[in-house]
Amino acid sequence: MFIYTLKATNIKFFAALVLSAAVLITVATVIPEYDSATFAAATSANYSGIKTEEDRIEFLKGFGYEVDPTPIEVEDVEIPTEFDSVYTKYNDIQRSQGLNLRKYRGKTATRYTYRITNYEKYDGTVLASIIIYKNKIIAGDICGVDNNGFVHGFSKDGN
Repeated sequence: MFIYTLKATNIKFFAALVLSAAVLITVATVIPEYDSATFAAATSANYSGIKTEEDRIEFLKGFGYEVDPTPIEVEDVEIPTEFDSVYTKYNDIQRSQGLNLRKYRGKTATRYTYRITNYEKYDGTVLASIIIYKNKIIAGDICGVDNNGFVHGFSKDGN
């Protein structure tokens, strides 16, 4: 038979160690996912209170875009609960501008698409998409839709 005794100080030490590990694991699973792109997204854009057509147009004007006042498309979109590689890359664009679609998984939002009339770096058609959920912009992008297309966040410098 084998007997091992522990002093109260040893028990306290192991209890503190186990408790610390449990707290660390809990904190790691509860804290939302952040990376340098999220913190780099220092923007003065106000994504809330977008209720009207004028609000959406003014939002885009805040980034220097002039758009046709009538959207070329208004469509309900469902944010998937699981992101594939395309949605993951799209969400990376959103996170670079201070947004995160992961918060809205499984929700239905409305996408408004406008034609930009003053995009200078591209000779083709350029569109602005804004995705809104409960009067708040939760995602959006600027994209060129012709042969050598592109996609980036709202900022004209490509972020």
